[in-house]
Amino acid sequence: MQVLRTPDERFANLPGFPFEPHYTNVADGEGGTLRIHHVDEGPRDGPIVLCMHGQPTWSYLYRKMIPLLVADGLRVLAPDLVGFGRSDKPTRREDYSYNRQVEWLTAWLAANEVQGATLVGQDWGGLIGLRMAAENPDRFERIVAANTGLPLALDMPEDRLRAVKEFLSPATPTPSMQEMAAALASIDAGARESKFAYWQKWTWETEDLPIGMMVGMSVAGAGGSPLTAEEIAAYDAPFPDPSYKMGPRAMPRQVPLLPDAPCVAEQIAAWKVFREWRKPFLCTFTDNDPVTGGADALFRERVPGTQGQPHQTIEGGGHFLQEGRGEALARIVSDFVRTSS
Repeated sequence: MQVLRTPDERFANLPGFPFEPHYTNVADGEGGTLRIHHVDEGPRDGPIVLCMHGQPTWSYLYRKMIPLLVADGLRVLAPDLVGFGRSDKPTRREDYSYNRQVEWLTAWLAANEVQGATLVGQDWGGLIGLRMAAENPDRFERIVAANTGLPLALDMPEDRLRAVKEFLSPATPTPSMQEMAAALASIDAGARESKFAYWQKWTWETEDLPIGMMVGMSVAGAGGSPLTAEEIAAYDAPFPDPSYKMGPRAMPRQVPLLPDAPCVAEQIAAWKVFREWRKPFLCTFTDNDPVTGGADALFRERVPGTQGQPHQTIEGGGHFLQEGRGEALARIVSDFVRTSS
């Protein structure tokens, strides 16, 4: 496995991110190792809050929340997914899969002896974190699902499946950024996979993804405070050139929205665990995230641990609620840890 490692100087003096880096080596599955970075702040004996980011961000996304959680006596662990942030970056598309990300982060979890954790998972951080919790329930005391899901498609009309695959094929022209954004903005439950396919195709076929700009546009478009030029640059920091961007490009195609996804068996197994999950499970979604809208209802319907919990719908904030509503989310997480202990 060919791996790139972002030079340390790319992460010097990032605004609002003074945290010391920590590293763990895990097996890459091909006889080598990968270095995974994480933030570790707060009292060593404090309750652990495991903050998992998604695509295309990194642990920088949690910079507003970390000091607030630490001030409440919590220990915050915030890893960077493989291919993101300060973690190593495999260079081939086939290096990335949902199952591999779960395996790599589970190895990180075990190596750092994480126990009694509260998972805070957003976007891919939830998809991966929920699988980690389902496969290692003894390491988690509670879960906060924030603008995320646990997708599982078991059935789909053949014509719809064929149409999505034809759209994703190289023969179909790459949608423009404007077409992609319009499709995401109009997602609904009945056409989620066909609209999300615009994001999957655009990210894969755009070699030099404008990652910082994308995050900034999403936050501003959802009514959050506009990111500064320095903050946008911080989201670009992990990627000195396009060769470092295979993770952000490849992972959207791994979202299992089609019934022939390679991780269907593992998703079925995870849902089997969560249908019996009675530990506290809190849903905290924004009211203006078209990508994950409705997933909270699915959790509340299926997961016993959601019953009687103070679920919250946050006004505004968009998909990246840690940016748009970080202070509110931190308060919700702190209160949840305190009241459900």
